[in-house]
Amino acid sequence: MSVIRTEAPLDDETLVTRARAGDLEAYDLLVARHTASAYRTAVLLGAGSDSEDVIQEAFVKAYRKLSRYRGDASFRSWLLAIVANETRNLHRSRGRRDGLVLRAAAADPRSEIAEDDAVAAVLAGERRRSLVQALRQLPTRDREVIVCRFFLDLTEEETVSALGWPRGTVKSRTSRALAKLRGLLDSAEVRHG
Repeated sequence: MSVIRTEAPLDDETLVTRARAGDLEAYDLLVARHTASAYRTAVLLGAGSDSEDVIQEAFVKAYRKLSRYRGDASFRSWLLAIVANETRNLHRSRGRRDGLVLRAAAADPRSEIAEDDAVAAVLAGERRRSLVQALRQLPTRDREVIVCRFFLDLTEEETVSALGWPRGTVKSRTSRALAKLRGLLDSAEVRHG
């Protein structure tokens, strides 16, 4: 009887240690593991069609700054903080636009309706469009905290790391941003009957 051994996947901490020692394959594994969430973050924070450029720049900066990663937060939240900063840099270089692009909500294949009931699908699509429109109307910092907490499903601690804000600011801004979002959605509901 032969025993087949499979290697357990390496955790981020081990991969970071190896990458710091010059193991490019380890960094490639980190990139592969976190590309989807980095891309989703860039898109949801408004990078739109420039999202791939943003995450590429973020991964390059993360590699260069790997020696500064202290491990206080997860590698993922540290990386997403870099993605968020790169997205902010993109906005500054583009100049302020009227609203941010949130095409990911409509383009995300996981958000497609899998129901057979056409009426339910139409209503769900309308609710999603209303949500995206309401998100676009929020101030940038409110939008960032909503995206981190509810679209990316980051914990409060990961949101603190990703946005670089104090915990109290994340808590209070999340509460205020949700209230603003509810108000925008309620007024949209009233307008559309």
